[in-house]
Amino acid sequence: MKQGFSHEKYLEEQSKYILERVQNWDKLYLEFGGKLMFDMHAKRCLPGYQENAKLELLATLRDKAEIIICVHAGDIERNKVRGDSGITYDSDVLRLIDDLRSYDLDVNSVLITRYEEQPAAKMFASKLERRGIRTYTHHAIPGYPSDVDVIVSDEGYGSNVFIETTKPIVVVTAPGPGSGKLATCLNQLYHEHKRGRKAGYAKFETFPVWNVPLKHPLNVAYEAATADLKDFNMIDSFYLEATGTTAVNYNRDMEMFPVIKRIIERITGQEIYHSPTDMGVNCIKAGIIDDEVVREASRQEIIRRYLRAACDYKLGAIDTETFHRQKMIMEGQALKVEDRAVVAPARNYLEELKNRLGKAEGITVTAIQLPDGRIVTGRNSQLMSAPASAILNAVKVLGNIPDEMHLLPPIIIEPILDMKTTALKMKKYILNSEEILMALSISAVTNPAAATAMKHLSGLDGSQAHSTTFASKADQKIYRKLGMDITCDPQYLSDSLFYI
Repeated sequence: MKQGFSHEKYLEEQSKYILERVQNWDKLYLEFGGKLMFDMHAKRCLPGYQENAKLELLATLRDKAEIIICVHAGDIERNKVRGDSGITYDSDVLRLIDDLRSYDLDVNSVLITRYEEQPAAKMFASKLERRGIRTYTHHAIPGYPSDVDVIVSDEGYGSNVFIETTKPIVVVTAPGPGSGKLATCLNQLYHEHKRGRKAGYAKFETFPVWNVPLKHPLNVAYEAATADLKDFNMIDSFYLEATGTTAVNYNRDMEMFPVIKRIIERITGQEIYHSPTDMGVNCIKAGIIDDEVVREASRQEIIRRYLRAACDYKLGAIDTETFHRQKMIMEGQALKVEDRAVVAPARNYLEELKNRLGKAEGITVTAIQLPDGRIVTGRNSQLMSAPASAILNAVKVLGNIPDEMHLLPPIIIEPILDMKTTALKMKKYILNSEEILMALSISAVTNPAAATAMKHLSGLDGSQAHSTTFASKADQKIYRKLGMDITCDPQYLSDSLFYI
């Protein structure tokens, strides 16, 4: 696969720029937008970018940085779930702490924002404290963010607790948007200046990329990723007026900037930033080494986002406006779903099977494009799902194993099916991708071909896949773990209403 991004060059330029910004202050509060770890969107759009680049960046600054993690009390109370990992925000805080510690990074504390004695949030705070993690709470400030007179006063920021920090860079991060990162940074800024310390604020956010064109597919892919939030990119008019240079930002930052500017000026007593772009420290463009590769990768991400939206719309998970917005974004780049290389092979094989078998119901196909470009297909059967079948066929191709050779003998598969239908009393008895891989690992003990296939599973990382019907959550989970990007046509395999 062609690389369009230099991970090493990016880390070098980004860490250098952050350190330059720190020199202006005794302490810099750095708001980390987007995902701190497992940033798969950036990895897909910037081939060569590593999903934990931000953690690696922080690791280069570990002697100068400590971290505050924010989480909104309301998100804890309603068990808000991250769409990419499927875990709740409070659980993600715990995972985040573990991952930061694995990089030997200093986690200062956890801050629960907009706290109003919510029972679940209160319980979570107790849980953290009993595990030895410093935990604080902030209440919602009346009139926030427009009433600057109240906000920058003892009744506003002054009424919330100040978190003591010791290092020159304080990174403020969160499990997801709306967690209160900006308010936390500004609250700290207020208290620092009340104590006579020179502290500043900056924002680290990967997308949109301020110094690539507005309609560059990389920036359009960001719009596709945030279609449900109704975000859209726009020229930073403040930056253009101040510098005469064009820069790209997005609507929420543009709308909030006048208020943030007033708050910072009220706290510090001086004009520091002239535009939302000024506040950023994004050096992503420095890592782009092949613009055309990045453009094509971003176009593919736009198509993936549309297909995901089409499925979510069919499932009732998003509204009509969001779905139509995704379609407009894709068509605005003159793209269609068939531009995704695995779509046509999957659909064509499905039509071939329908004609051959003389029926249309109950048949589905999954196609996989391997990292070297070869296409492999698999169909569902009485034994396994189509995604599971496609994985087996793909590792056969990678391992040069003859197609007619069976990797899973009946002696292994039949007991699993029997357990599912008798002991577990399951009506749906075909094996999904996880169960097939478990069976393959058992078969590898006595079957050299299965052992060869197992060794080539890692070769699926970076593959693209498409299913002609909804893939089950179990199948999608395994594809993600293998590093494969799977999309689906918004079609059900059967008329059953209960679908997992």
